[in-house]
Amino acid sequence: MPSQLNVFGEPLEECSSRPVTGFYRNGCCDTGPDDLGVHSVCVRVTAEFLEYSRSRGNDLSTPMPAYGFPGLQPGDCWCLCAERWKEALADGMAPPVKLAGTHAKTLEYVPLEALKAYAVDLS
Repeated sequence: MPSQLNVFGEPLEECSSRPVTGFYRNGCCDTGPDDLGVHSVCVRVTAEFLEYSRSRGNDLSTPMPAYGFPGLQPGDCWCLCAERWKEALADGMAPPVKLAGTHAKTLEYVPLEALKAYAVDLS
């Protein structure tokens, strides 16, 4: 896979290895043509966001051992779909973002200024 860049045009930083995240399950929010959901936004989930996501049909907190998914807890970092983050933003429920771990492809969905308004240091 070619070098992946973040929203600043720099090398993409890891989002989370505990739990392991990313479409490719490599800890990074890198994306490619087979990632139809564009899992490109590195976020720190909150209890409010997890409930919001569940209400929108995407339960991220229930473990699914058959898929090696432990379920997310508030404070976990996760690669979120760009469209889901944009939807949460519109509904006032967007979780905090690690910009250095957020893929540049996200900028096709969300302006950098919107992401910066939710930026936190998740290292």
